[in-house]
Amino acid sequence: MPTEIPSEALEIRDLVKTFDRPAVDHLNLTVRRGEFYALLGPNGAGKTTTLRMVAGLLRPNSGSIEIFGVDALTDPVAAKRVVAWVSDEPMIYDKLTPFEYLEFVAGLWGNDAQEAQMRAHALIGWLQLTEHAHERCEGFSKGMRQKVALAGALVHDPQLIILDEPLTGLDAGSARQVKTVLRDRVAAGGTVIMTTHILEVAERMADRIGVIAHGRLIGEGTLDELHRQAGGGHASLEDTFLALVAEQAAA
Repeated sequence: MPTEIPSEALEIRDLVKTFDRPAVDHLNLTVRRGEFYALLGPNGAGKTTTLRMVAGLLRPNSGSIEIFGVDALTDPVAAKRVVAWVSDEPMIYDKLTPFEYLEFVAGLWGNDAQEAQMRAHALIGWLQLTEHAHERCEGFSKGMRQKVALAGALVHDPQLIILDEPLTGLDAGSARQVKTVLRDRVAAGGTVIMTTHILEVAERMADRIGVIAHGRLIGEGTLDELHRQAGGGHASLEDTFLALVAEQAAA
């Protein structure tokens, strides 16, 4: 019998991570296959900690993480093969050119060399880096470095893309290119989960939005559903977000 393809890209159940205090506190969260999911919350809410655990960069104290049906805690290698992680501070090798960097990353994943070259050329063109493809990254602006990091994350064709504040510090042109690439990935059937403090981006791009505070999910759904959860009468996502956070703080 054929293996059933899960409809969920990500399932987090009862996830806990504690440092000096609980950073993620029995969090339950589901991201559907083929959707753009924005994760919002005030500073220190646990957004980045959650995504770092999903990406396999942190080990939770307890709970479970499944990525396309794969237990990410018992089989982290299989989970990482279908995941891309992009942080707010792009981590690339300065002495390499964008093309060399993509070839290097593809080699780490064991991708076929010819296929990797084709994908690298496509990504460099897609992100409008062609004229800089053979320049060393050491002189690049943050926006260019972020685009190279995004290309590196996509070179092994991941099914789930995880981004932590990917637009922070980017100029308008670079931000538009990154947003276009992400929209195109979702349109092609990929899944994106992103944290952002730019609420207008979440409002325009996300299929569903989750709001967390003190490591717990306090609201989730489409924009209309969040408005209803916050009691209605809110004209924008910003108003709704602030109302949900204030209600949780009062409780």
